Amino acid sequence: MTKIRFAIIGCGRIAERHALHANHYGELVAVCDIQKEKADALAEKYVAKAFYQIEELLKQDLKLDLVAICTPNGLHAAHSIQALKAGFHVLVEKPMAIATSDCVAMMQVAAEVGKQLFTVKQNRFNPPIAALKKAIDENKVGKLYSFQLSCFWNRPADYYQNSWHGTALDGGVLYTQFSHFIDLIYWLFGDVRSVKAITKNFAHQANIAGEDSGVVILELENGAIGTINYSVNTTLKNAEGSLTIIAEHLTLKIGGEYLNTIAYQQGETIELFNADSEQPPNEYGSYQGSMSNHHKVYENLVLTLQQGLPFYATANEAMKAVEMIESIYQSAKNWNHGISTQTSEHP
Repeated sequence: MTKIRFAIIGCGRIAERHALHANHYGELVAVCDIQKEKADALAEKYVAKAFYQIEELLKQDLKLDLVAICTPNGLHAAHSIQALKAGFHVLVEKPMAIATSDCVAMMQVAAEVGKQLFTVKQNRFNPPIAALKKAIDENKVGKLYSFQLSCFWNRPADYYQNSWHGTALDGGVLYTQFSHFIDLIYWLFGDVRSVKAITKNFAHQANIAGEDSGVVILELENGAIGTINYSVNTTLKNAEGSLTIIAEHLTLKIGGEYLNTIAYQQGETIELFNADSEQPPNEYGSYQGSMSNHHKVYENLVLTLQQGLPFYATANEAMKAVEMIESIYQSAKNWNHGISTQTSEHP
């Protein structure tokens, strides 16, 4: 079977992960970055062609199948649309975009040109999360009563120096650090009915235009209630990425730093959860990201393109996470302007 031919736009830290798996599951043909040294370094490592302008890459006859978008958050929509219109499938890193309207535009273009728009939601492959999803789909958990999502990571000041992080291209901590976690709320539990949120910037006022901490209260369409408590202010290193649920037949906390272990479990589905199998987190030098499940993303992607199998995360599902984050930030904005009684209704 012919190998899938990939190109990568954006040669930052996450592009290294994409390049590794694109070259393993297919062939990495080209890379592109406006910083010449980054493009050259990644191209040399994988014997690919280096480009320094997206337009130049997209007009070449490289017989590409798919373009992976690894540029700053605020450029995901524009770069995805450019690649789609050039005739290629697209895999876009998280978040899909930083505005719901951009997500809609991306999906509309994909439909118009007859190409597929794939997204990265690798936390869905964490073994405990996958087991919980299976139990929910098999109706073994029963009615969900409540949940708590905790995201306590460390991002020091030097993370933001000479970077798009913390700027308008970032969109906020929920987009850059925790959108994978937000995605799981919709994927596991369904749509959100209403949101109340408070956000503050305690320790990064010189580095971040938005918040570094937040507390969120959610009501889901199924009646369940939940909270999100997040921060990038933990001392020295990441501390926790956890999800606790209280349901009719199960009480469970998936914990660790990256939703990768079982803290406790009580109930009928206890045998379904396996905390022994885990992947290491993505390593970025002075800090860490989520669990490194990009190999699962690329494995599924290639099966979808070559055999027509369904992709594990649809673009519409990825948009749900963006919708939720927009609602959280809108509620926080209302609170910060003194409208503390107002609830942001989820679209």
